[in-house]
Amino acid sequence: MEDRQVCQWCVTEIVWDEEIGPESHCPHCDNELGGYRSLKVGLDNDFEPDSDEDEIPESIEGNEDWSEEEEERANDAGWMKDNEGFRSSNANLLAAESVIQRIVNEQFELPECPSCREYMLEAGSQSIGGAGFEPTIAEAIGHSIVPNPFRVIWYVCPSCYLTTSQLSPLDREAMIERLSKEK
Repeated sequence: MEDRQVCQWCVTEIVWDEEIGPESHCPHCDNELGGYRSLKVGLDNDFEPDSDEDEIPESIEGNEDWSEEEEERANDAGWMKDNEGFRSSNANLLAAESVIQRIVNEQFELPECPSCREYMLEAGSQSIGGAGFEPTIAEAIGHSIVPNPFRVIWYVCPSCYLTTSQLSPLDREAMIERLSKEK
């Protein structure tokens, strides 16, 4: 029997069977399935620690001069020291994001990364072929499916750094032309 589940993040239906069991992460967007997570930030004066992690450091526990306001600041400032704030990033990553967006806006083609679904950036082109390339001759058409030499365009994912390539637009047309010729 199959059970169905819908990912609350990408709204994709996930099908699983009883032998494997339910998915803990969405296979499409890789987000955690289940309840939404919430973030608690101690900005109110009524803030009470929920766990041992938020307790007052031992070095200040016995100090009577330590005010409640200073205790609250010590609890709230902990995430800044660990670099685990709302978003752990630095100025270089933030600057890179705006440049990546500008590059994406200028590109003619925007392939999606097969791994993480981010738009990929065009890195350049490469010529493949010549004397060192031996094309496969398809018996059905009597010649190779791509011309020799041909060009590919390389793309890089700015998120997971996966690289992939595609035939250049001119070589795509040449491939269709070669495939449409009769023997």
